[in-house]
Amino acid sequence: MNEEQRSLLLKSSSRFPPPQGVKLSYGTAGFRADASILESTVYRVGILAALRSLKTKSVIGLMITASHNKVSDNGVKIADPSGGMLTQSWEPFADALANASNPEDLVRVAFHLSLHLGLVIIEFAKKENIPFEGGCPAEVLLGRDTRPSGGSLLEAAKQGISSIVGAIALDMGVLTTPQLHWMVWARNKGMKASEVDYFEQISSSFWCLMDLVPEGSKISVMDDKLIVDGANGVGGEKLAGLEKMFNGLAIDVRNSGKEGGVLNEGVGADYVQKEKVVPFGFGPNDAGLRCFRCASLDGDADRLVYFLVQPNDNKIDLVDGDKILSLFALFVKEQLAILNTSGNEKINNYYHARLGVVQTAYANGASTDYLRKQGLEVLFTPTGVKYLHEKAAEYDIGIYFEANGHGTILFSEEFLCWLEARDGSEQKKAASRLLAVSKLINQAVGDALSGFLLVEAILRHMGWSIHRWNALYQDLPSRQLKVKVVDRTAVVTANAETVVVKPPGLQEAINAEIEKYPQGRSFVRPSGTEDIIRIYAEASTQEAADSLGNSVAQLVDKFLGFGSS
Repeated sequence: MNEEQRSLLLKSSSRFPPPQGVKLSYGTAGFRADASILESTVYRVGILAALRSLKTKSVIGLMITASHNKVSDNGVKIADPSGGMLTQSWEPFADALANASNPEDLVRVAFHLSLHLGLVIIEFAKKENIPFEGGCPAEVLLGRDTRPSGGSLLEAAKQGISSIVGAIALDMGVLTTPQLHWMVWARNKGMKASEVDYFEQISSSFWCLMDLVPEGSKISVMDDKLIVDGANGVGGEKLAGLEKMFNGLAIDVRNSGKEGGVLNEGVGADYVQKEKVVPFGFGPNDAGLRCFRCASLDGDADRLVYFLVQPNDNKIDLVDGDKILSLFALFVKEQLAILNTSGNEKINNYYHARLGVVQTAYANGASTDYLRKQGLEVLFTPTGVKYLHEKAAEYDIGIYFEANGHGTILFSEEFLCWLEARDGSEQKKAASRLLAVSKLINQAVGDALSGFLLVEAILRHMGWSIHRWNALYQDLPSRQLKVKVVDRTAVVTANAETVVVKPPGLQEAINAEIEKYPQGRSFVRPSGTEDIIRIYAEASTQEAADSLGNSVAQLVDKFLGFGSS
């Protein structure tokens, strides 16, 4: 490391001392904590982002958000060149950088990190000079949500990026998390990548789909109102300013953040999905015969759920991520069927598109059964978006969603090229629809804004009301519990976390309990962060699901020997 670089790191890092007694770990959500202790961490993630850009010779993203957490929290995470999450192999280095106790340790960690991470940084370490001149300087796109702490944390990130000689930090402004991920993806594909470009792409793709709606499907649903809960966050703010682009839709944005509400407090997709009650600002007037479609975004607009308000109380009929996945899968399956109709045999022999639907064990069993009965290939992965995304990418069209409303659709480049070459009246329309979907949906990450537009377009294509959509299947009642244990690592699972391998005998005992209940299903998995075991149970009635869950909780307590649950 040359003296200029070493001096710059020591000088800048001395302004961001780490909080005493705090140790953070980088996970799916990046680093997340109370905003008051995050400045040092965000500064150091700025360094990491610049190093990642050098390693990949690509544009990297840095997003400051805590998603559905309370407003006093904040967080920071990296978007890799694909627009996806930071590669897992870098997470230990993220931890080492964030938790280095003093500037000298920080410089030492950065030096060893450089040695480990490939040719560009190895050359930098060996020659004591970063090869910026005439090469590719580090470039990082920055975004933040609407949290009050975001401004000062953004400045800390800029300082971290600037502590790597020649690195460039581009502030893209207040954004949804998916917008920043899309911008990174677009920039690395050589596309225009401003917020205006994002909205132009999803708007034009949406209207393309609307123009391709079959004549017989244009029913009164077009005149119904969509009411969107913006979680008092950045998604609500963006939606409130976008209504003019979607004047064919009657959108009523509530909890946009401008009415004085608190971010994620009694509002948002996470609240609605877990509590199954209306968010603030919704009530009986939103029920009735017209059955307005209601939707909730989460705090940074990467999750989406729909719901129907029940009359006379605050309860809802939830239309969650499993049903969004089902809607998308049915639409895609229909378009593939059109492409494969008789008279097109020559084309069929040339390309057989593989469609895969990916879920975790937390998906409601009724949704999985429904999808399989439609002839769809359904696969399971361990819990976590990184596993879902990776598996979906193995298909020509891969669709994944979690029940919490986070998910997307992935298309292979080969399949998209094949679609571009289609001709014939109906086949061309089907190809055009799928191409429009590939541009509307955010293929980098789950995106509530593009997701709700795709839902609205498909409902019009199908000629369905939200009632018709919700009636695809009836969710099985379920219960989630957790049991405190001495050591969570004592539980080892397999088959996408659906089977317990260790301790011996526990899975057999769980199976014996499951057999007592009609449509019973249960699994256990260790928490990734604390010594608890999470339990999921479902059955034909809520009483049965509760009973099964409690029985499995007692088994976990018995086998792991803690003595109480």
